[in-house]
Amino acid sequence: MKSIEAEDLRLRELSEWLATDTVKQAVGESVASGALAPASADASFRRYFRITHAGGTLIAMDAPPPQENCRPFVCIARMMADAGLNTPTVYSQDLDRGFLLLTDLGRQTYLDVLSEDNVDALMRDATTALIKWQLESKPGELPEYDEAVLRREINLFPEWYVGKHLAVTLTDAQRQSMESVFTTVIRSNLAQQRVYVHRDFMPRNLMVSSPNPGVLDFQDALYGPVGYDIACLWRDAFISWDEERVLDGTIRYWEKARKAGLPVPQDFGDFYRDVEWMALQRHLKVMGIFARINYRDGKPRYLGDTPRFARYIRRCCERYSELAPLARLFDQLKIDDGLTRTTGVSF
Repeated sequence: MKSIEAEDLRLRELSEWLATDTVKQAVGESVASGALAPASADASFRRYFRITHAGGTLIAMDAPPPQENCRPFVCIARMMADAGLNTPTVYSQDLDRGFLLLTDLGRQTYLDVLSEDNVDALMRDATTALIKWQLESKPGELPEYDEAVLRREINLFPEWYVGKHLAVTLTDAQRQSMESVFTTVIRSNLAQQRVYVHRDFMPRNLMVSSPNPGVLDFQDALYGPVGYDIACLWRDAFISWDEERVLDGTIRYWEKARKAGLPVPQDFGDFYRDVEWMALQRHLKVMGIFARINYRDGKPRYLGDTPRFARYIRRCCERYSELAPLARLFDQLKIDDGLTRTTGVSF
């Protein structure tokens, strides 16, 4: 196996594992002599490498313990495949060392190719896959997306974005006001019906593939609010949509979900409020995460997208009087809601 960086010990271990008899028996001798090149990296500690060999290409995942755990990936990939989704097949695995050898679902994400010409077809395929996944939902199969998880996530915003990035200590009044809104939002989230939740069902994690889409980055899936994944899809971290398109896409999903028998509200207005408030929880979480991976993990490129989330949050707060205190807090903290960097495409 051709190495990329001799000093990269994890990569060296991965290369050695790919040359073992276990892997050769799973995928053939040619893999051991294939060329290894970076495929992608994400905001976690996981890395992906593409192996080009005589028979085609495969993907090797490096998920270093103890920061990452491959077991949920393997389990949920099987669950999604059983539901009819196109997820990577696991050809070989070393769970203790954090190595997986996977199907290569291609080189183009939705984020790479979305345009006015293809957006309707691609997003239709995405919602069809999402509904297949949600229809398989059963309690007890995945961990609960419960109050403790929701609160831990939303608290990343004051801890990392406000405290670390803005270097601001909130006053007692500001903190009480913020926490009151957080409690109201989480109560709304928990009132939704429960289904399987991918938790990052967005264009960056959907591959243009056959069958379409290929679905990635599902290892953190939980059993939680039905509005979560459609909020991810149309209120994305890396692409801005106009509100008319967001509304239209959410309506189209809701109509398909109702016909399929999923537990969405019968009134679309109720569902849209649920989705917006679910998105608000997610946006606050992501602002905190992007700050955290900048200051803790040394990955600054995500921080430039936080104004996108600030804009999502402000727009949501404008529509619901219960959220007005959060909008005032954003004003007091002078949080920027202009897009300082455009990633992907904007419609």
